[in-house]
Amino acid sequence: MENEAFAAPVPRALATEAVHAGREDLARLGVHAPPLDLSTTYPSYDAAGEAERIDEFAATGARLEGPPVYARLDNPTTARFETALARLEGTESAVAFASGMAALTAVLLARASQGLRHVVAVRPIYGCSDHLLSAGLLGTEVTWTDPAGIAAAIRPDTGLVMVETPANPTLAEVDLRAVRHACGAVPLLVDNTFATPVLQRPAEHGARIVLHSATKYLGGHGDVMGGVVACDEEFARTLRLVRFATGGILHPMAGYLLLRGLSTLPVRVRAASTTAADLACRLSADPRVARVHYPRVGGAMVSFEVYGDPHHVIAGVRLITPAVSLGSVDTLIQHPASISHRIVAEGDRRAAGVSDRLLRLSVGLEDVEDLWRDLTEALSAQPVRTRNGSARLSSPVSR
Repeated sequence: MENEAFAAPVPRALATEAVHAGREDLARLGVHAPPLDLSTTYPSYDAAGEAERIDEFAATGARLEGPPVYARLDNPTTARFETALARLEGTESAVAFASGMAALTAVLLARASQGLRHVVAVRPIYGCSDHLLSAGLLGTEVTWTDPAGIAAAIRPDTGLVMVETPANPTLAEVDLRAVRHACGAVPLLVDNTFATPVLQRPAEHGARIVLHSATKYLGGHGDVMGGVVACDEEFARTLRLVRFATGGILHPMAGYLLLRGLSTLPVRVRAASTTAADLACRLSADPRVARVHYPRVGGAMVSFEVYGDPHHVIAGVRLITPAVSLGSVDTLIQHPASISHRIVAEGDRRAAGVSDRLLRLSVGLEDVEDLWRDLTEALSAQPVRTRNGSARLSSPVSR
């Protein structure tokens, strides 16, 4: 699929891009909904011509001109999603993968292929990302630091500086412009899963690589898994070569669902963010809650620490779903120390602010009063601070 087919005629607002990016050729094709191409292979009667095209791809990693060859090289439906996401993030290109972890793996392999195996990273980040870096499964070496220590941690073989902001699960934020300055010539990778391009576009602050677990807000309905890297075309070409070699491709059906998810992304994120901010305020005033984390950039994620047993809260919700993941239209709650960050060493986990009493709430599109009723009932047996500093149990609230 040729890139020219997706060229935006004029700069457009984010909400407009979310609806139209990657779909500019539909009227010319005589269709309204984007077509779904499920082919794994494509007919060709010009073997010599195909050989030249495959050689060109192997040499450059550029998208193939003309019809597709094989689904592991490229797919027209997935290409539409990539084009749309790049437009939303303000980058030249985007490359989609089977999951967010497959996307991060491809980035690490791409840098390692150039002899740059060292990563400087700021905790906290998603637990499995932390594990992938720390375990050295890809031959990488990581130096963990705070934002102030980034410049000092960089070595000649440093291939990446990685931050996640707002961070999973504490929602800690970093100053992206300051971090980018500290990186010098080393590319900055920002995991933008929580904020999405609706609230934050890291490329505008100097990030070269923007990572998403597309499973979350980009899909938005808890029914599709994927990952995507938004970046410049030069790095995208390397990522396409890694994707072809390793096979971490995004299925066309997932690409179709993700493109559809993008069309409502601004509406979903803004609506859920309004509710999340309201719940954060209510939780902050609740004597059963020790601390609330809500990012300055906003968003639909709220983390809070309770005085009592967090597992009681997990067991007590009825409307809210106790489950991993986030970014769906329904509200989810989970205990990071038990699930998403269990794989991180306990000392590292606590040092990064992931306490044993921390709960992570992914706010959906339900009415705020219904969500608050469910939360307050689940919190009803937690200890409440008294004026003299002692604790007592609150009276249970009848259901």
